[in-house]
Amino acid sequence: MTILLIGSTGPTGREIIKAALTAGVTIRALARRPEALDMAGVEVVRGDVENETSLRAAMHGVSAVVSAVGTPLILKGPVTLLSRGTANIISAMQATNVARFLCITGMGAGDSRGHGGFVYDRIVLPLLLGRIYADKDRQEAVVRQSDLDWTLIRPAFLKSGPGRGQWREITDWQGQRRMTAIDRCDVAAFVMQELAAHKYGRQAVNLSWEG
Repeated sequence: MTILLIGSTGPTGREIIKAALTAGVTIRALARRPEALDMAGVEVVRGDVENETSLRAAMHGVSAVVSAVGTPLILKGPVTLLSRGTANIISAMQATNVARFLCITGMGAGDSRGHGGFVYDRIVLPLLLGRIYADKDRQEAVVRQSDLDWTLIRPAFLKSGPGRGQWREITDWQGQRRMTAIDRCDVAAFVMQELAAHKYGRQAVNLSWEG
């Protein structure tokens, strides 16, 4: 299995690379600056989610695409990179006949909104992350409207610890407690698990430790 990873130079992307190498999954990492990714055992190709031609070139021969694309904190002005970039990814996948797409968004997107606890839901999300999550909602809508074999992955508050090796996988909020946090390496482990098991085709799954 060869996976194209988009958003490879971010902290979550790097954990996905580590998990893939451990699992024996071949990773092709897309990066605007390939020199920024100095991890051994990884094929790095130059590309940008805003350049569909580069996406198409990177997708030849891959089995699936994983997006861990993020965007910096923006307090003023519109945020559109996530939705525009994801639309380009989907268009490139359709043009190159790649069907499987795992797209990481986050806690607060879609029906996970309102499940992050008082501080996150009432302060952090509306005051700091509102523009980003408005675009994450648009991003998820673009994915859902596609004909791809997609999975939306929404991690809780991301940490950079050693991981716990276990987490909740929430697809139905009935009787569920709030989302808390999760280490990036646990998210990466879930990505490898889902690539192999294909449990959540055309579904959104929310990842969190116990609350």
